[in-house]
Amino acid sequence: MKEDYYEVLGISKNATAAEIKKAYRKKALQYHPDKNPGDSAAEEKFKKSAEAYEVLSDADKKARYDQFGHAAFEGGGGGGFGGGMNMDDIFSQFGDIFGGGFGGGGFGGFGGGGGQRRVKGSNLRIRVSLTLEEIANGVEKKVKVKRKVQAEGVTYKTCTTCNGRGQVTKIQNTILGRMQTAAVCSTCGGSGQILDGKPGDADAQGLKVAEETVSINIPAGVEEGMQLKVPNKGNDAPGNGVPGDLLVAIETQEHSTLKREGDNLHYDLYVSISEAVLGTSKEIDAVGGKVRIKLEAGIQSGKILRLRGKGITSLNGYGAGDILVHVNVWTPKELNKEQREFFEKMQGNDNFEPKPEKSDKSFFEKVKDMFS
Repeated sequence: MKEDYYEVLGISKNATAAEIKKAYRKKALQYHPDKNPGDSAAEEKFKKSAEAYEVLSDADKKARYDQFGHAAFEGGGGGGFGGGMNMDDIFSQFGDIFGGGFGGGGFGGFGGGGGQRRVKGSNLRIRVSLTLEEIANGVEKKVKVKRKVQAEGVTYKTCTTCNGRGQVTKIQNTILGRMQTAAVCSTCGGSGQILDGKPGDADAQGLKVAEETVSINIPAGVEEGMQLKVPNKGNDAPGNGVPGDLLVAIETQEHSTLKREGDNLHYDLYVSISEAVLGTSKEIDAVGGKVRIKLEAGIQSGKILRLRGKGITSLNGYGAGDILVHVNVWTPKELNKEQREFFEKMQGNDNFEPKPEKSDKSFFEKVKDMFS
């Protein structure tokens, strides 16, 4: 079971953005590979701290984590490094949080390698439209993505500006003395390499566009607007860089009869006066197929029937929601002579007079029960 992100950083759930950043900086400095060479346990804690910060430092991801826990990012989704990011990714994404903590201008290289970092390729973004059935059960989607990849035959050489270090050092005289600062090499972008030779179909960075079929595992219970992440399926980076990510925005298709509210589904069931009086059974839609329900004789319009566990599977893995069936008794607008005579005879009949009982809840009580 994955550790709680707040426990990883040693903070409370009410921690401010500044406190989250401070806690991460403290943990990363403590377990940084330059200070713990060859210590696999420290390296793992370093990665966990970065994963926790990647989620908690983002307001949207933090809100989803607070609501759903780790399940919010299952299936490659939208937060946490999972297994898709390595030490270089962490350095490139969060190096600026350290200021002069290492090597004068940010993170040192992994294992004290002199400041070189691996450039990350740009992310790609797509939208995936899901049916209610796919959302309820989870689904694997295969999509075709056009992404930039390194062209076959492209070659690189060591950057002559930074001599392969990926950064340049400057020394300035100030009133406080000589100050040394480091900055990313503008020639190679921090990769330490520059293009040496490329085929004719490659761009200036040695990349070309290729189409690839990508498999996306979408967990049950996702919602409109959520974003999943497929690591390393974005654009390649030149040289020895790492690919960007494929970001997948979730869109939901409207269902013809079912309306979603959280993990619950709402269904409007219309019955005739005779069916309400005599009782009946009806077949209604559910995400797993049709479901038959029984309506007792004398059922009242506005009655809400709850079908437990027939709704959407919870994203956090705690069971499924319900289907709430709203019973509506349909009153005919036109009557023939015989029908009209019957209802005229029933006017004033004691059995046809409204007699609400304590068990017949008001509208506001029904709404309250829906959310309880």
